[in-house]
Amino acid sequence: LQMQLLDKFPIEGGQKDPKQRIIPFLPGKILFRRSHVRDVAVKRLKPIDEYCRALVRLPPHISQCDEVFRFFEARPEDLNPPKE
Repeated sequence: LQMQLLDKFPIEGGQKDPKQRIIPFLPGKILFRRSHVRDVAVKRLKPIDEYCRALVRLPPHISQCDEVFRFFEARPEDLNPPKE
């Protein structure tokens, strides 16, 4: 999603002038070992939530574009996740 938005909205992504950037920065990855997957997910929850909130507060030409709608669209497996 982030790359699609930066490609589609280069001005708002700050490609020509970083001062004009309004698309939020995606929180960075955190390296982890297999046993710490849950801890990493919990640590990233707040920054990812803040990113998503900032994204939907952008002007409508960005926040209501097809890419954002598709990203946040609920899929059947989201509503009825498989039971393990």
